[in-house]
Amino acid sequence: MERKLNVYIWDMDETQILLKSLLNGTYAEAFNGFKDVQKGVEIGRLWEDYILQISDDHFFYDQIENYNEPFLDALSEYDDGRDLSDYDFCQDGIGAPYCDVNKRKLVYKHRIMAHSYKQGLHKILDHKMLKSWNDLYEMTDKYTDRWLSSARAFLEQCSGAIIGSSNSELQHVNVLVTSGSLIPSLVKCLLFRLDDLIELSNVYSSWEAGKFQCFTWIKERFSGQNVRFCVIGDGWEECEAAQSMRWPYIKIDLQPGGAYRFPGLTLRTVGHYLAVIYGATNAKNDEDPISQSLGQIQKHDHI
Repeated sequence: MERKLNVYIWDMDETQILLKSLLNGTYAEAFNGFKDVQKGVEIGRLWEDYILQISDDHFFYDQIENYNEPFLDALSEYDDGRDLSDYDFCQDGIGAPYCDVNKRKLVYKHRIMAHSYKQGLHKILDHKMLKSWNDLYEMTDKYTDRWLSSARAFLEQCSGAIIGSSNSELQHVNVLVTSGSLIPSLVKCLLFRLDDLIELSNVYSSWEAGKFQCFTWIKERFSGQNVRFCVIGDGWEECEAAQSMRWPYIKIDLQPGGAYRFPGLTLRTVGHYLAVIYGATNAKNDEDPISQSLGQIQKHDHI
């Protein structure tokens, strides 16, 4: 029997994490005076500092900021397998033109970045910085009424780790398609504790390629008759791209008390959207735990 696969395609900012809405005050303003706007701005600035510092210090961002790729393996054909133990990454002279030689230098850096991502921040940062980072995470989670921890817990549920399905043929995968450039997005995954739930190969930057192109690549990767896709984000671009692909799209809303936010969004809601496009699963021994017992839903209800 061919496996069944649910592919959840996530936006990052204002979906899995909050950053822009903290920096511009829109998150706090939605609470009509019950949140300190300036505190949110200060929290956002602290996150910006962390993202840029780690991007520069451990992911070569200050050297290759102008060489954004849509995913980390995009240039793998240029990797000659060279031993990099004595390679001088600071003095390799990477720069214009964007030729084969410089692409090879870039892919060497990508290889080191991949290693750093898989290691995690606990292997990269010193004790003092780890404590500051953990304190900032907890402060942000408290300020946002557990948005970060709730989003992470939901991502864990969507990965199948908590669902507890008795159907071993059903699998789940989380993919991130962010409009930000690739290196800071990888660092965000680490800082916001998403790296153990989103594999390195499943992080895409749509900065230049656009979301539709990224969705096309993802569809090609996970092709098959028993694959279901669901897009979760807050922006118009992923909405339009999802509609073009005829995939369900769930729009995250910052407004307090809503069902389409964190905490708030549930597996049952995701199951409804999947059932609208793909139909509900009815076989007793072949049920998807996300969409089980939902019944048949008319397609126009959520489109």
